[in-house]
Amino acid sequence: MKLKTFFVLLLALIAIQRVNAQAKSYILHTVAFYNFENLFDTINDSNIDEEWLPDGAQNWTSKKYNQKLENLARVLSEIGTGSIQDKKNPNSPTLIGGAEIENRGVLEDLVKQPKLASSDYGIVHFDSPDKRGIDVALLYQKKHFKVTSAINIPLIIYKKQMDASAKKKNEADDASDDKSEVELNSERVYTRDQLLVTGFLDGEEINVIVNHWPSRSGGEKKSSPFREAAGALNRKIIDSLVKINPNAKVITMGDLNDGSYNRSVKVALGAKLKKTELKESGDIYNPFEQMAKDGNASLFYRDAGDIFDQIMISQQFTLPDYNSFRYWKAGIYNMPYMIQTVGQYKGYPLRHSINEVGFSDHFPVYIYLIKQIN
Repeated sequence: MKLKTFFVLLLALIAIQRVNAQAKSYILHTVAFYNFENLFDTINDSNIDEEWLPDGAQNWTSKKYNQKLENLARVLSEIGTGSIQDKKNPNSPTLIGGAEIENRGVLEDLVKQPKLASSDYGIVHFDSPDKRGIDVALLYQKKHFKVTSAINIPLIIYKKQMDASAKKKNEADDASDDKSEVELNSERVYTRDQLLVTGFLDGEEINVIVNHWPSRSGGEKKSSPFREAAGALNRKIIDSLVKINPNAKVITMGDLNDGSYNRSVKVALGAKLKKTELKESGDIYNPFEQMAKDGNASLFYRDAGDIFDQIMISQQFTLPDYNSFRYWKAGIYNMPYMIQTVGQYKGYPLRHSINEVGFSDHFPVYIYLIKQIN
């Protein structure tokens, strides 16, 4: 009888533990990055935007511009709305990093789109020195994220950095149609600033860096020093944040124009493949490196896929407890309607053409942050 009673009590205890485990609930936030690919309005500006005007090469009319906004809004509203613990997550991304943005005005038009308006996105944007006039920005849901500071940090690079390292001539053009501009006197290469935004995500301080690193124009190897300089600047920013706060939580994301295996990411920034490799607070984990090894891609060029769009996190997001926001998992958002279905570029992202307003030549990427609340 005593033995029987013991087993009954043991089974009851196991059942109670299971109920408690099932009763756990979490706060979930999606963080996304999307290269909007030439999000230009139809107004002639001081930057080089003649191609993106009604009488320009793209015949960029108000109708096409509005369709582009509608397309982007559809994608952004859906990212991260998958399932967690068999429950639907209805919320669009809390934080969205963006690239290839002409000005603040196009972002204001974007967040007013019907599919995004209810999310009440705020905007952090600065004009960068890029001569094409394309910038990076951060959109954030005001009800969840409170901005405390924002700064654009310039990437100062010079043509001589490319020339000094380039021994091979006539390399193939790169996978990006993004071109850096060079000032003839100083030969400075004008490219995008790195945007640093600090704020409180549901009361917890985090730092977000939004990037669009220099293109591969002139060839991957020849232009690599520019992106290595961008990675080094990223590393410097992160080190500064950790010096101020040893427990700083940092997210760095963007179109890096390099894969997770390139020197700019692996050496200059020092991103790690595995969470077990993280030893210090400022160490960076890149979940997209394994995804690339598994054959996933956020863009394609010459029949080869790669992941140039990456979201990386500092060690503090990878700690084993869930008492504050932690990294859960990452993904690439590539729904069928965003993919070219016919022709030479079948399987590629459905981008804009002269006859069709697509989405982008990149797929957006995202991560989930979760926090246990009971």
